[in-house]
Amino acid sequence: MFSLETKNITLSYNETNIIENLNLNIPKGKITVLIGSNGSGKSTLLKAMARLLKPKQGNININGKDIHHSSTKKIARQLAILPQSPVTPEGLTVLQLVKQGRYPYQNWLQQWSTKDEEAVQSALSATRLVELADRPVEALSGGQRQRAWIAMALAQNTETILLDEPTTYLDLAHQIEVLDLLFDLNQMEQRTIVMVLHDLNLACRYADNIVAVHDKTIYAQGAPEHIVTPTMVKDVFGLEAQVSCDPMFGTPLCIPCGKGRRANNAIRAAHA
Repeated sequence: MFSLETKNITLSYNETNIIENLNLNIPKGKITVLIGSNGSGKSTLLKAMARLLKPKQGNININGKDIHHSSTKKIARQLAILPQSPVTPEGLTVLQLVKQGRYPYQNWLQQWSTKDEEAVQSALSATRLVELADRPVEALSGGQRQRAWIAMALAQNTETILLDEPTTYLDLAHQIEVLDLLFDLNQMEQRTIVMVLHDLNLACRYADNIVAVHDKTIYAQGAPEHIVTPTMVKDVFGLEAQVSCDPMFGTPLCIPCGKGRRANNAIRAAHA
């Protein structure tokens, strides 16, 4: 089953095509990671799937229905989007931010309800932010801030969550913190996760399904161990690399070629 499908879509900015005639199926209940070089169209594709960019041609379906044939609020009850480096209004607390996720369920007949409150508290709990609920978002660390935005997306109670480079500007510890959270949400709640990542090795570790975007279309799609090869890295990223096996996870481990200091033989022997 697929949660999102694109059918022959072409996406453009100022008459310049970024994506052409692309067909893509996002498996339901899995983690899909979009990879590719800068400017390849990964974020553009994600925006289109979130209904933030209308295709020049073709259509995008969610659960079998064209996303442009439904109201904004109806789509917002089915998928949530976390853009790259979102900006929080000054002074907004974590609780106030997370409550924004319930906007799709509000109207003049239905105001804040017990169900809304339960969804917010559940999102805070899942992201381990209950004790920080009254703290201004701007006062949080980078990893905590990302968790707050993810909590807002969780409060929407959608089966699909789209994230554009959720680990950007985070140190390694906070990158793992955010990706572990998304992994747990997928495993425990069967949320469909679609995200753009730059780090190929982290993409291989967390993804069930990798989509390599190149030359305005999909170069390859599938399980990391099936598509991440030296040839793929060369063609998609223009980089010579070796692909080994991650000793901890058994997933592909990309080792880029290039210049750098080499340990001397005595040091290498000592660690052998």
